[in-house]
Amino acid sequence: MNKNSLALTFSSIAENVSIARMLIASIGAQLDLSLNDIEELKVVVSEAVSNAIIHGYQNDPDKLVILEIEFNDELLRIIVRDQGCGIFDVEQAMQPAYSSDPERMGLGFVFMQSFMDELTVDSIVDQGTTVTMVKDLNKNHPSLH
Repeated sequence: MNKNSLALTFSSIAENVSIARMLIASIGAQLDLSLNDIEELKVVVSEAVSNAIIHGYQNDPDKLVILEIEFNDELLRIIVRDQGCGIFDVEQAMQPAYSSDPERMGLGFVFMQSFMDELTVDSIVDQGTTVTMVKDLNKNHPSLH
């Protein structure tokens, strides 16, 4: 089974969140996912990329976010990396409604967990964070396999 992979490195600015969303939507369409599944993918990518920009880099536009997408007929893996401040307590950060920024709802990880089949957050303080999200495509399209 062939695997396709893409990597996109972009500046840590809010305008690039929409580019990341468009890329994952295009891949979702290529994988023949439902519109609902594509919307969910756009949400999780937006949340992960926004977290990198806002929390990881404190909106420093000179930093870089890396979005990696790997997929085949069975699996879609989305990886968002930053080399920012890291997360001091990943478990706490993943709690519903927790946010280090009082202006934000803190539901990003909740969406990632509910819309994806696997979510892994690896973070080292002062070195950065890697968010890995996996969607099992066989679960969504049992009739295709």
